[in-house]
Amino acid sequence: MAIFNNTTSSSSNFLLTAFPGLERAHVWISIPVCCLYTIALLGNGMIFLVIITKRRLHKPMYYFLSMLAAVDLCLTITTLPTVLGVLWFHTREISFKACFIQMFFVHAFSLLESSVLVTMAFDRFMAICNPLNYAATLTDRMILVIALVICIRPVVFLLPIVVTINTASFHGGHELSHPFCYHPEVIKYTYSKPWISNFWGLFLQLYLNGTDVLFILFSYVLILRTVLSIVARKKQQKALSTCVCHICAVTVFYVPMISLSLAHRLFHSTPRVLCSTLANIYLLLPPVLNPIIYSLKTKTIRQAMFQLLQSKGSWGPNVRGLRGRWD
Repeated sequence: MAIFNNTTSSSSNFLLTAFPGLERAHVWISIPVCCLYTIALLGNGMIFLVIITKRRLHKPMYYFLSMLAAVDLCLTITTLPTVLGVLWFHTREISFKACFIQMFFVHAFSLLESSVLVTMAFDRFMAICNPLNYAATLTDRMILVIALVICIRPVVFLLPIVVTINTASFHGGHELSHPFCYHPEVIKYTYSKPWISNFWGLFLQLYLNGTDVLFILFSYVLILRTVLSIVARKKQQKALSTCVCHICAVTVFYVPMISLSLAHRLFHSTPRVLCSTLANIYLLLPPVLNPIIYSLKTKTIRQAMFQLLQSKGSWGPNVRGLRGRWD
């Protein structure tokens, strides 16, 4: 963590803001926010636990879903302390070091989620367009390699930003528009030229996320072409129904992310309360909706979650008997 230590300023803190202009309503705003965080933590935790413990879910599609749930859990935990600190305790000050650490993890987990969504699109492409080679291609070893590449990717691309921030000095005492640290806003308060880091951040946004979106769109063009070539209508509907959850996950992730990035980088006159709202939607909407979407639309996940809840509810002296029926 020493990479964040040499930032100097007249003040050593930034000031976080939850919803500018609505400070008196923070107590009331915290109620739905806490509910959303609870849903995100419990929902993603449940999906991750179900996939890990149920042997019949040890398949590529569910492995990738467990990765998505794990990333959403980490992203939620990354922003939880500062969001609730601002809303509950009016703890607005955050040191440069803590801010940069949080900023790194927010963007790293965002890139991770984008990468996982790409792998899930590839999974759907293989399952629908090339089903005969699906099992031979997506072996356990290949899935492990994909997971390692997904984890290494954000570290490699975020390293130049970390180096740039490490050599920069910042104006302290400035109010941020969010209850967490976000690179396009933080970099505006550097003494040195912010355009280098800002340009690299914009490049990452366009290159990495743009490439991911294009890959996903290309995958679905091929999927749609394959589905339309199927004669039986029921088989067409079945094939498309397996993609609905992923399409929803892609939409709820990329639309708020692109909107927030454009609001900061292109539309400088955007009201701060709008930026704050977009930021909270960007970080809360995917972790909240993903487990709801997948549990509602995926019968296997829904049944496994009900079984896990029932077994937990009846846990008692006959734990061994229950354990034999789980799988």
